[in-house]
Amino acid sequence: MRIVLAGGTGFIGRAMVEAYRTQHQLEVLTRSPDVARLPEGVHAIGWDGATFGAWADRLDGADAVINLVGESIAQRWTPAVKQRLWDSRVRTTELLIRAAQHARTPPRIWLQASAIGIYDQSPATTADESSLPASGFLADLGKAWEAAAQPIESLGARLCYMRIGVVLGLESGALPQMLTPFKLGVGGPIGSGKQWLSWIHLDDVVGAAAFLLVRDDLSGAFNFTAPQPAPMDEFAKTLGRVLLRPAIVRVPAFAVRLMLGEMAEFVLQGSRVLPKRLLEAGYEFRFPTLESALRNLLAK
Repeated sequence: MRIVLAGGTGFIGRAMVEAYRTQHQLEVLTRSPDVARLPEGVHAIGWDGATFGAWADRLDGADAVINLVGESIAQRWTPAVKQRLWDSRVRTTELLIRAAQHARTPPRIWLQASAIGIYDQSPATTADESSLPASGFLADLGKAWEAAAQPIESLGARLCYMRIGVVLGLESGALPQMLTPFKLGVGGPIGSGKQWLSWIHLDDVVGAAAFLLVRDDLSGAFNFTAPQPAPMDEFAKTLGRVLLRPAIVRVPAFAVRLMLGEMAEFVLQGSRVLPKRLLEAGYEFRFPTLESALRNLLAK
């Protein structure tokens, strides 16, 4: 299978490249093809994410496109940052779709990154793929991100939305930021501790995407979260147990709001998001429990 991977040099993209490179022909769209340092046999294609160029021809005849492009939300949401978050997801996806529309043979499979921020953010909320999207910046961004990819279906492609939760890995994401205070003996839960952390091991993001690539009967939204989300209190206790460190120093909500501004509400008000459709389709999670995921990662 020839796969064009947009966002292939990011946290999730690099893991996909490493996992898929022996089974598929991979072409990675990157702003810095000369310094991307991709594995041998993986082709880097230069693009700027904003304008058409020779890169657009690579979508012609591709079996699949995996679109992971998007600037990290883990920063203070100033008006300028919000615009960058929007453009890096919505505008870039629109550009990729335009390239597919110009192809003589459009891609037949399109895996589109999205996020669980599309759902209501509340400790009282349990959501699966049948749940309605919420409102607010994150939810509106998620809805627009998915809508930008929808025209690919009119070209005959099978479209899957990957609504990705909090990805646990060592190279980036939330986990490395949490490890330092725990290793120093001052770790603990954030805020009330009642909010849900709908997490997923990086290997299961890679595995679930591979599962969707080959299942021609599957389309629509899929929650990329582990079957057992954890309240923040439980996450902190489990991380402390795995590290053999205490987990009693709580980070107060006001400090999180002071540091992150509006973005803090996503951290303080997380919802319980379940991967109902992946489970129904028969995907078997490598790391269904938080303790198994953390022990795997922290044993490396």
